[in-house]
Amino acid sequence: MALTSKITPYDPTWPARFLTDKPLIASAFDAELIAIHHVGSTSVPGLAAKPELDVLIEVHAHRNTSTRDEVLMALGYVRGSDLSEGHHFYRRNVDGIRTHKLHVCTRDHLTITQMLGFRDLLRRDASIRQQYETLKLQLESSNTGGMAEYLEKKAPFIIAALLHAGITTRE
Repeated sequence: MALTSKITPYDPTWPARFLTDKPLIASAFDAELIAIHHVGSTSVPGLAAKPELDVLIEVHAHRNTSTRDEVLMALGYVRGSDLSEGHHFYRRNVDGIRTHKLHVCTRDHLTITQMLGFRDLLRRDASIRQQYETLKLQLESSNTGGMAEYLEKKAPFIIAALLHAGITTRE
């Protein structure tokens, strides 16, 4: 079973794609919006990644979700299962290829701390960034269980890096 996309070398157009998409995504959130962040590997210069933009959206609360879902659907997003309490997930595919993942989390959700913390850690620490890239490429080449397996096997590295950097991994 394949991953949603093949890991590719870093593409310097990824940040510009995020900036182009940001106001469109923001249009779905009205007053509940706090911030929109580019996260995940495509937000880390020099890091190989699946060419899928990860977007973290902080909201005050999950209000007007049916209206939000309609706006995002018009932009090509499909709502997936909630990943945890307060963490809604959306994905966008173009011509059958995953292009975006939206993580919509309520203020102070642990996922916000973890995603921003890990992104910032990778941006500032070349050694951890290289170790993470090596791990991702190894997991891709040995993967037989698809995305769930890939995410599960990356998790211990991410948790250890966050703990080593003093970033909380528990609520």
